[in-house]
Amino acid sequence: MPEPPAPAPGAGETTAEATSREREAAPEATSGEPEAPVEATPGVTEAPAEAASNDTEATPGLPEAPAEATSTDTEATPETTPGDAETPAEAASNDTEATPGDGEDPAPASDGPEAPAETAPTATPGSAASPVHGRRRWRGWREKYPVAARTLAWTTTGLAAALVLFALLMPSKIDDFRPAEFARIPVEAIFGAAVLIVLPRKPRIAVAALAGLSLGALTVLNFLDIGFYEYLGRGFNVVLDWTLFGDAQAYLQDTMGKKGALGIVVVVVLIVLAVLALMTLSVVRLGNLLARYTERATRTTLVMAIVWVTCAALGVQFTGVPFASEHTTLVVQDRAERVRNTIRDEAAFAKIAKKDAFADTPPDQLLTGLRGKDMMITFIESYGRSAIEDPVMAPGVDATLTAENEKLTKAGFAAKSGWLTSATYGGSSWLGHSTFLSGLWINNQQRYRTVTAGDHLTLPGAFKKTGDWDTVGVMPGVQKAWPEQKFYGIDKLYDSRDLGYKGPKFSWSTMPDQYALTAFERLVHGKKHDKPLMSTIILTSSHQPWAPIPKTVPQDQVGNGSIYDAIQKAGKKPADIITDSTKSKQEYGKSIQYSVTSLIDYLVKYGNKDTVLVFLGDHQPIARVSGNNASRDVPVSIVAKDPKVLDKIADWGWTDGLQPQHDAPVWKMSAFRDRFLTVYGSTPRP
Repeated sequence: MPEPPAPAPGAGETTAEATSREREAAPEATSGEPEAPVEATPGVTEAPAEAASNDTEATPGLPEAPAEATSTDTEATPETTPGDAETPAEAASNDTEATPGDGEDPAPASDGPEAPAETAPTATPGSAASPVHGRRRWRGWREKYPVAARTLAWTTTGLAAALVLFALLMPSKIDDFRPAEFARIPVEAIFGAAVLIVLPRKPRIAVAALAGLSLGALTVLNFLDIGFYEYLGRGFNVVLDWTLFGDAQAYLQDTMGKKGALGIVVVVVLIVLAVLALMTLSVVRLGNLLARYTERATRTTLVMAIVWVTCAALGVQFTGVPFASEHTTLVVQDRAERVRNTIRDEAAFAKIAKKDAFADTPPDQLLTGLRGKDMMITFIESYGRSAIEDPVMAPGVDATLTAENEKLTKAGFAAKSGWLTSATYGGSSWLGHSTFLSGLWINNQQRYRTVTAGDHLTLPGAFKKTGDWDTVGVMPGVQKAWPEQKFYGIDKLYDSRDLGYKGPKFSWSTMPDQYALTAFERLVHGKKHDKPLMSTIILTSSHQPWAPIPKTVPQDQVGNGSIYDAIQKAGKKPADIITDSTKSKQEYGKSIQYSVTSLIDYLVKYGNKDTVLVFLGDHQPIARVSGNNASRDVPVSIVAKDPKVLDKIADWGWTDGLQPQHDAPVWKMSAFRDRFLTVYGSTPRP
């Protein structure tokens, strides 16, 4: 049975005596922090804070202050604003709780006589009086400007609710950002509110903080999805794609310089931290609001649950979008499924990569139809179907292909062209390269690591295996050690450090394509060699952001590349086009024209009757250029002077010339290796 309260001043003892007795009865403070004095109010019996309602709790991290005696039946008045700082303890009920971060203040000073100074505890070193004074200052400001305080509280709570709803309904593709998407009722909000209402204070805060942090992380992943769909045509893979951030940082540095790249990285990190923090604080604030107005929150949650179930059962839609949303649940399920699929795919692909129809084919039964030919396999960066068929880019690119085809014809060459569906889109060029050269569908980083760690036969490797070709690689985009050289079967690699270039970079591209091909002629092709060459060349001038773009110069003026200084300075800056889709398309089209022209000019000048060129794009450009929902098709051409070379592929149905017709055959890029090996005399021997 509880002890009766101590008599109030005036009931047989003086104020000083009452205070002294209360001090003796109170437990000794463990933190060394003094309690604020309670000021007397005429006609009101005072009691220490310990006599307050058992359910009333102090704000964590703030020193406790005595509260005036409260009735367990007292409820918050209707004038109290949701999200407002809580009133002092005298207005608290049995269920009223202090809210972290809501700026609660100690009980207000009364108009009556103040307690004697002797009753106030003396401040000691290390006391935490400043939070109390801070709360008093906030309380004073709130009482002085009540309208502004209520407006601030309403605004903060409203922003917290809007932020949480945005995160729960946020689409993962930029095209899905429509008003209807955000006019739905998320079932996750209803369920979360129900949980927070019934939880006690400490578990509620912990659950709310964890939910807010998780929702913040999901929001960051959704933004990553948007970026990946915009640039790579797919969502972000939480298992495999973290390694791509290093490439993204290198791309930014090459495009915008070290300071610009560093600035962007810092901004991105700050945004991520802000999203996590704000989402966590928002959910905690809303959870405390639900607990403070339990009855009202319970009724509202129940009504919203009934509305959601009714709309879901009837299939109610708003402009084609279901009104009852379970978007976040589906997103989480999708991400979990992606993770499971990635793990399963890793094991399955390892088995597929070990199988090879030509693994055991004897050297003398490989590529018998191309013996004595100088082979060139050349990739043109981002050369996709959109370059040939998009209304903005097609006129210029098609005119270039027609003109270059006429050059070939006059020089005695002929060409046939078709379509290949790339394993990648918008970037990750190495996935397209490895798919084409290995005959395996390599559409993620894990598959790439798996195949390049093995000994699967590649096209350059097949030429090398015969012993009748020297294999070389010219890769101006490679700027550091490249261990994949061994996997591809390349005897000699010439990367950006080996080509002798002394000119400027063109954004990401380390050198113009014309220079790279000229260096290939000077260092490799133009020299005497005992065997024909099998050359793998990767051109980079058409790499985004397509500004500035090189221009062709007279061949005898290429030199060490310093002639390109003036061209680079006179060109557009990435910032001039990077946010404008039409400008990006125009400049992208010009870059493709430049790359194709550089390649055909080289072939006409240095090719001969034994030269066979296979060239193709590695992937489509990003969605800002290729368009939303664009195909992954890229053009591929085989060019040769010897008519027997093209006769062997007559039944492929490819189009004559450098420009494939719209209805020309489309193969998966991984199918090319086996078709090529077979048609040119290789015998399968798994």
